[in-house]
Amino acid sequence: MPLFDYAGYNAQGKKVSGVIEGSGRRTVLQLLKNQGIVATEIVQQSVAPKGRRGLPAWLTRRRIPVNDLAAATRQLATLLGAGIALDEALATLAGQQEKPGFAKALTQTREDVVQGQALHQGLARHAHIFSELYVNMVQVGESSGTLDQVLHRLADFLEEQARLRSRIQAAMAYPVLMALIGTGVLFFLMAFVVPKVTRMLEDMDRALPLPTQLLISTSDFLSNWWWLLLLLMAGALLILAQYLKTEAGKMGLDRLKLNLPMFGKLNLLLATARFTRTLGTLLRSGVPLLAALQIVQNLMGNRVLKQVLEDTISAVREGESLAQPLLRSGIFPKMVSQMAAVGEKSGELEEMLFKVADAYEHQVDSTINALLSLLEPVMILLMGTVVGFIVLAILLPIFEASQGIG
Repeated sequence: MPLFDYAGYNAQGKKVSGVIEGSGRRTVLQLLKNQGIVATEIVQQSVAPKGRRGLPAWLTRRRIPVNDLAAATRQLATLLGAGIALDEALATLAGQQEKPGFAKALTQTREDVVQGQALHQGLARHAHIFSELYVNMVQVGESSGTLDQVLHRLADFLEEQARLRSRIQAAMAYPVLMALIGTGVLFFLMAFVVPKVTRMLEDMDRALPLPTQLLISTSDFLSNWWWLLLLLMAGALLILAQYLKTEAGKMGLDRLKLNLPMFGKLNLLLATARFTRTLGTLLRSGVPLLAALQIVQNLMGNRVLKQVLEDTISAVREGESLAQPLLRSGIFPKMVSQMAAVGEKSGELEEMLFKVADAYEHQVDSTINALLSLLEPVMILLMGTVVGFIVLAILLPIFEASQGIG
């Protein structure tokens, strides 16, 4: 149904405005009247259901940065904790947002709340902003009467996820920049410098050293057959993309991510930290274990780990403890199952999961630092070797010629 912007006055004579959904102006007028609002202006929004310029909505939606979502969540928790009504808190929050999409989602959620829906139901309509974990935690907070406390926990969780993501992005920025610059330098040398120099060397009418012959052959091949290389690369990428669309290809790629040298360990540590912190956050908020495991399974991006969690859910449903299927899987580190077993025995499972998450997030930082300390010299060594080979191949015949003249 279309959305309408409205302005008017409530039963207390205060000026109000917002967004409401209805099949037409008459329906909207009646809905507002039922809420005790006398409308002075009703304007249908011009945004087409399919998004800007006729594109599907999923192409025009923008993800909200985790930091912004965490800040808004904490503000909402603070407002509710101060005794402000939910609809007023949502209106205040919407008015503070700089991103129109986020403000619109909060405004529509407020309208749903005013019309009698629960907060989690309004949030669920905006799945591109509020994840399943977010909606479920809000639902638990509403049902238990501790919504402000749950929102504070949710904000803590989102801030921790944002911190970890920023740490990884900052750590990978330097190696990516080095790789791009190195590739650009090599392309410039091979495309513009080497061909001119090699033509000069060939005109010397002398037997050229092996490194120089290899450089000339490589330069000639790249100059004459660059289009073939591009075609082969494009074909290989197309075949790979088609394979990765199959279930076997997706599973194979996710398995490769966990088995890659150096990076496989980092991927597993990241997934383990996210799994334990998310599960601990859900359990602390009052979500039952089976429901929490299902939510975490849907949030996992790796199909191998999703399969492990699916087996874990089946085992827990049949009466096993959480620790046993995790240990049998052989995928997650043993520390996870050991700490889960201790937590189940002591009745403090969520606390044990948070300790595991803290430990592995610290290990992620250490692993990233170790990888960076290794990647930087390796990249410099590779670049130095290639550039050194080019310089050597160019200078060798010049040195030989100068010795012959002498």
